[in-house]
Amino acid sequence: MSRPLHLVLIALLLVLQGQLWFGRGSLPDVMRLRQALQDQKQQNAAAQLANDRLSAELHDLKDGLEMVEERARAEIGMVKPNEIFVQIAR
Repeated sequence: MSRPLHLVLIALLLVLQGQLWFGRGSLPDVMRLRQALQDQKQQNAAAQLANDRLSAELHDLKDGLEMVEERARAEIGMVKPNEIFVQIAR
């Protein structure tokens, strides 16, 4: 009676070991997923850096245009469409 029980337990152990080494969630599978996660984190960091650069460039362009507009108004009297310019002489 103990012989069939031993065989069943050994078969169960082999199935569990096979699952551990070759099945879903196996050690090689986990290592592959960890590597994929690391690669994705690197890609995300590179994308975030590119986004930050574009955001800084956009901010500079926005501020730069405001400065150009302010200077044009002061030096050459630039007026926008549908805007009334009033100059008071002293």
